[in-house]
Amino acid sequence: MRLIEKPRVTLIARPQLDAPGIHSYLERVGGLEWYNRVFVREARAKGEDLSVDPAAALVEFCGRLCYRSWDAGLNPNVTKVREDSAAYLRNILGSGHGSVMEHAQFSFIFEDVSRVFTHEQVRHRAGVALSQESMRYVRLDNIPFWFPEWCRDDEEFMRRSLDLLEQMEDHQRWMAEHFGLDDEGTDFTEKKAKTSFMRRFAPIGVGTGIVVSANIRAIRHMIEMRNSEHAEEEIQLLYREVAALMIEECPMLFGDYVQDSETGEYRTEFGKV
Repeated sequence: MRLIEKPRVTLIARPQLDAPGIHSYLERVGGLEWYNRVFVREARAKGEDLSVDPAAALVEFCGRLCYRSWDAGLNPNVTKVREDSAAYLRNILGSGHGSVMEHAQFSFIFEDVSRVFTHEQVRHRAGVALSQESMRYVRLDNIPFWFPEWCRDDEEFMRRSLDLLEQMEDHQRWMAEHFGLDDEGTDFTEKKAKTSFMRRFAPIGVGTGIVVSANIRAIRHMIEMRNSEHAEEEIQLLYREVAALMIEECPMLFGDYVQDSETGEYRTEFGKV
């Protein structure tokens, strides 16, 4: 048995822009003023080759395409445009024009999380891709398990719980031996079938891993739903980490979240976008 110190979430992928492709398109339609403002001026000021926030730039690009609002006059109906990117994106959030945020996607690995967490996570499907460790294939020769601090402080509870987990582990090892899973000649199809059955004797709190890829609109929705003080403790913990990661990673699209000093919950003035 392995006691999990803390379930973790790590950002493993983020958007990447093709600046020459964007430049080529805007050269044809007349939006180079926006390109120079977002990519060239900001990049030179920071000594970099590209915008420091590709997700925000992609969302702004897609939003401006909808109204051809790269610059005033390109669309006769648009006589004035917001030149500040932060102000433009804040207006996107405030107006609920969330569809343009679906173009920018991030990927996270949730590590040592329970099946309680993953069963809730997989309920989010729109704008989300999921890849979870399969217990049909991965044998449980030990049972990783997380206890929150208030559990660890309860001696009798911990003793009873650890005894129960050890019995489950013993049964997993006994089944593997009884079914001959490690015997020479046992083929993979047989191993898969027996391992698939054996997982029924594992607790729903067993530690596992899942990769979650989601666009910004979906991430915001998941933060608002899952970091709530009313969510289950493990889920709160993980999605407050997601909120903190995204505020640092993409401040123009997540900087509106503010953490409550009493509850720890991240809240925003904007509703669902």
